[in-house]
Amino acid sequence: MTPTMLRQLWSLIETTQSNLLLKLDDPSLVQWLLKQFKQQRALNHEETNILSDYLSNRLSLIREMAEQR
Repeated sequence: MTPTMLRQLWSLIETTQSNLLLKLDDPSLVQWLLKQFKQQRALNHEETNILSDYLSNRLSLIREMAEQR
C-alpha cells in the first residue's frame, strides 16, 4: 500500500461520522470503508485484498478514534 493510499484511507476514516464507524459490525465496516475508498480511487484485486486486511487489523484503532471524537 502506498503512502498516498494510507493518507486517503485515514482521511476517509477521519471524515466519516463517528456513529457510523461505531454502529456497523466488523465485516460491514470493512466493506463500507472499502466501497467508499473505491469511489475515490480505482483498486485492483490485490490492492483491495491488502486494504481489506489492513482495515481488519485496525478496526479497534478506528473505533477508538471514533469514540474519542
